[in-house]
Amino acid sequence: MAPKRKISKEPYQHNDTLPLRRSTRKQQTPAPAGASSAKPIITPSSPPPSQRPELAESETTGLSGEASSSPPSSSVAVLPAELPSKLPGLTKHGVKLLKYKQKRLQSSTSQIHRLHEFFDVEKGGEEEFEGLKRAVDATLVFAQEEAGTAVCISPSGLLLTCSHCVAEVPSELDLERIWWLLFASGQIVQAKCVKWDPRRDLALLRIVATQHTLELPNSISKPSPHAFPYTSLPPSPYPSVPQSTPLLCTGHPGSEDLEAGTPGLATGYDVLHISEGKSRGYAKGQDVQDNSEIGALMHDCWTYWGHSGAPLVLRGEKGRGKAGMLVGLHSSWDENTGMRRGVGLEALRSFLEGIGEGEGM
Repeated sequence: MAPKRKISKEPYQHNDTLPLRRSTRKQQTPAPAGASSAKPIITPSSPPPSQRPELAESETTGLSGEASSSPPSSSVAVLPAELPSKLPGLTKHGVKLLKYKQKRLQSSTSQIHRLHEFFDVEKGGEEEFEGLKRAVDATLVFAQEEAGTAVCISPSGLLLTCSHCVAEVPSELDLERIWWLLFASGQIVQAKCVKWDPRRDLALLRIVATQHTLELPNSISKPSPHAFPYTSLPPSPYPSVPQSTPLLCTGHPGSEDLEAGTPGLATGYDVLHISEGKSRGYAKGQDVQDNSEIGALMHDCWTYWGHSGAPLVLRGEKGRGKAGMLVGLHSSWDENTGMRRGVGLEALRSFLEGIGEGEGM
């Protein structure tokens, strides 16, 4: 994750009821449209599903041999329902944070159970509401503190997030690192990075181990031993998201108030938070494929430091696309205006080109 940033003294005014907060990255000089980048796209080789190994012994250290050899699919191992106090890749505090986040997500008071406050089912229709609910169910939060948000884009467990949530620079990238994440249901999974593109500010992770699927209260996505809740991009002919298109954003605000003068001060925000807003088009003159310094897509959904990688989905109002379809990821903010920034649909499509085969996408 990016280090703490200086905040703007003149916040951008928007119509959300919550106070303005910043995301994880600040404004730099964006690359002009058409500019090339020498930054690498790192894509490690990945065997087909039938040949992918289960978790290596080093990856299950601390699980006391409890990782099952009977995974819910041919390539995903099963984690024990009750995780031990020591987990690979997490500190003692990290394990406590993981379990706390799971408890909060499974609580009936969690903000993610109030989607009806953002959508009038009688006016918008049950089908549209279900599309939004699937998108919320497909959202994940990283267990690691300040590590951001992700979204599942295939039933086999492919996760999309921002590259800076995984590594800021190539030297920081560890393709063998185990990442712990939680679905909105509280279901805990392990994942590894399989593609990393710092120019587009995108990363793709694959789930390698999971707890048995848990049912989220009032969830539209029903539990399945063979599939994860996911959302999809609009069909290819769908154009770039027009300005003022209604959007919904679900993300992890973060537990620490990084704008407070006192270190460690809690924000009081929930583990996952739903906000609404609109697309504000693309930044003038910026290459939509280059989000390395700041996202090219502009939007005004409420976000905070941990929202990087949070899905931006269509609200489906007034015929503007199908509700719940993924059209961007929140990534950053403009410190001069407070405008939220993100990675747009064109960059998502380019990044995922050729990946869909065999993944259910």
